[in-house]
Amino acid sequence: MTLMLHTGGKALTYDELREVPTPEPTETHMPLAHHELVEMVRFTLNYHGHELIEEHHAIAHEGMRYFGVMTLRSAYGDYGDIVGLRNSNDRTFPIGIAFGSRVFVCDNLAFMGDHVIRRKHTAKSKRELPSLLSEIVLPLAGHRLAQNKKLTRYQATQMTDSQADHAILSMYREGIVGVQRIGDVVEQFERPSHDWGGRTAWRLFNAATFALSGKVAENPDLTTQLHRVIDGVCHELDAEETC
Repeated sequence: MTLMLHTGGKALTYDELREVPTPEPTETHMPLAHHELVEMVRFTLNYHGHELIEEHHAIAHEGMRYFGVMTLRSAYGDYGDIVGLRNSNDRTFPIGIAFGSRVFVCDNLAFMGDHVIRRKHTAKSKRELPSLLSEIVLPLAGHRLAQNKKLTRYQATQMTDSQADHAILSMYREGIVGVQRIGDVVEQFERPSHDWGGRTAWRLFNAATFALSGKVAENPDLTTQLHRVIDGVCHELDAEETC
């Protein structure tokens, strides 16, 4: 779940979202009903063969601002890609749509993803939005396949204690974890709170993201840096095996 509410946001169902009123348009501002954005994204994802399995919606500022996330079913494993949405009818921010494995949508206006489009509320943007959605959703299947290959590699990469210690030290040197979080990562790797399989790079990746759950929300780029460290570890171990 990457929809975070802590500055007055209110969670609601899709049916309740449909009841949220939309302001009248002006010469320079063309409001978009929040539920219309959701419906356009739903249609585009379904058209390109992506199955939605979960949705979360929220509004803020008396319904003038909308934030949402959707989870897509994965054909490859027990994880999925995320679609992030946001819309404002008080001119606070443009229409926003984010796609990827690392998407953060927050009512404090944090909005991150691997692919993001933003459009102002004009008559032209409202007409262009469906085609823009198709352009960004079309390559999503390839992105999800690449993600599966990466995570499958993590699951296949066995790690010794010394290799895990080296990787955690790299996380510290890269500024991903602070001194106070090192122990949490080690604890989750040694005695994980969830079943992440054997002592692999996959287990270490999950141990780190679990220990950093709050910090990642504040700085989503940490996940990208964490992938870089784990990718490097896998590459080094692959090289050792071929020597």
